[in-house]
Amino acid sequence: MSPIHCDVIVLGGGPAGIATAVEAAERGLQVVLLERATSTGGMAGSFDCDGMRVDYGSHRLHPVTPPAVMRRLAELLGDDLQVRRRHGRLRLLDRWVHFPLQVGDLATAMPPGWLARVARDVALSPLARMRRARAPSSYRQALRSSLGPTVYDTLYQPYALKLWGVGGEQIDAEQARVRVSADTVPKVALRVLRGSIRQVGGGRVRVSQATAPRGKTFNYPRRGFGQIVEALDGAARRAGARIETDVAVTSITPGPLVQVQTEDGRTWQAPRVFSTLPIPLLARLSSLPPPPEVIEAARGLRFRAMVLVYLTHRGPSVTEHPAAGPTAHKPVRWSAYDAHYLPGVGTPITRISEPANYRDNPQDPRDRSVICAEIPCTVGDDLWAADAQTLGDVVHRAVADFGLPPLHTSAVQVRRLPAVYPVYEHGFTQRLATVERWADALPGVTTLGRSGLFAHDNTHHALIMARAAVAAIRPDGHFDEAQWSRSRESFREHVVED
Repeated sequence: MSPIHCDVIVLGGGPAGIATAVEAAERGLQVVLLERATSTGGMAGSFDCDGMRVDYGSHRLHPVTPPAVMRRLAELLGDDLQVRRRHGRLRLLDRWVHFPLQVGDLATAMPPGWLARVARDVALSPLARMRRARAPSSYRQALRSSLGPTVYDTLYQPYALKLWGVGGEQIDAEQARVRVSADTVPKVALRVLRGSIRQVGGGRVRVSQATAPRGKTFNYPRRGFGQIVEALDGAARRAGARIETDVAVTSITPGPLVQVQTEDGRTWQAPRVFSTLPIPLLARLSSLPPPPEVIEAARGLRFRAMVLVYLTHRGPSVTEHPAAGPTAHKPVRWSAYDAHYLPGVGTPITRISEPANYRDNPQDPRDRSVICAEIPCTVGDDLWAADAQTLGDVVHRAVADFGLPPLHTSAVQVRRLPAVYPVYEHGFTQRLATVERWADALPGVTTLGRSGLFAHDNTHHALIMARAAVAAIRPDGHFDEAQWSRSRESFREHVVED
């Protein structure tokens, strides 16, 4: 069978891959996208769960999304791209506080002793920075130095154990930079405390209400977050891209014309391949065997898995979500919040979200709601292997233990994602650099996206990467490696928004 020739081959149909296909096809290039799953979208997709459109966990388009990206999505989605107000809660010291944080809520909900210790840490933080002669060696050291021991020990240490399976002392300090943005709970709390604590002493902490931050907004499509990649998929096809799903890649042969073999016996050929596959997988698929040190380094790049547990709630409805519009008959909702964050010990769950509260969609079922519980784990461990009933019981215990509304469950579905969070353990920078040097030297192959760059990112980051990758293709068809290298460096400044 003769190779199927095109200008660009894209491997993987997640946000980075499908956006790359759109950008390249709209440049007039012949594009083929190969996706192993039966549909595009990856972890940014949506699917039907008991008649309700749900996502793979909690996703949003954050306000930091670049205007050019937002304009493009607005063109594709029109009025379906809604502006919503964030309305979440976070469990802190056996108390619920609003998320995003509100200073008045923090002052009244948290124990005075805890606020006093945070204030003390704030006062001592300049001294701590002066004592630190070198850059922090770990996630733990970075955050205890910048946020203080009280906030770190209360929130970030237990969260690290749940998200990545190891303590903060075993995680590289880079993890603190990419995962702890200026708007996460502790940093907001510290800004609040720096600007509003008037007196600390005698067990009393006075906080000014005037500095309370306003609730933040986000953008979200009417029919689920997956509507974004579905719209991009449609745009790619309209521009002439060939989208092949349910196709597994078995081999990649780099060269002036890169050849990609698939499980169905076909061979695809193009001068440029954009791979969004996990970079360790790229090392295994290359027909040019990597050196032993590259193979060893690739094995050391570990992803954290996640089990998603979806429970259908068919019971009494709580007060309607405050961002929803008026309705003649209020739909069933499990809670008034879009998400509940559970960073502490006591449950393996890190977040419980309710997709219907992320949007205003009259087509959503009115007699039920679906919640999604996120459980980080390791492929093959007890949580990964647990059946739906066992995982449903884990969610019900958490709901009872943390005082959440009762669940009247009629159905449970489980989805398992093997590679969600890159784990930045000590030594990952050297291992990643070893694999990247090898990958960068592969003729005709460019890696991008969360998995391709072993990077934490949001969907808007993936779309930025796609635009930059295609922009590096010069009018004469040659790929500008220097331009792409500069773009890669800029990606390192990306910070994840929760």
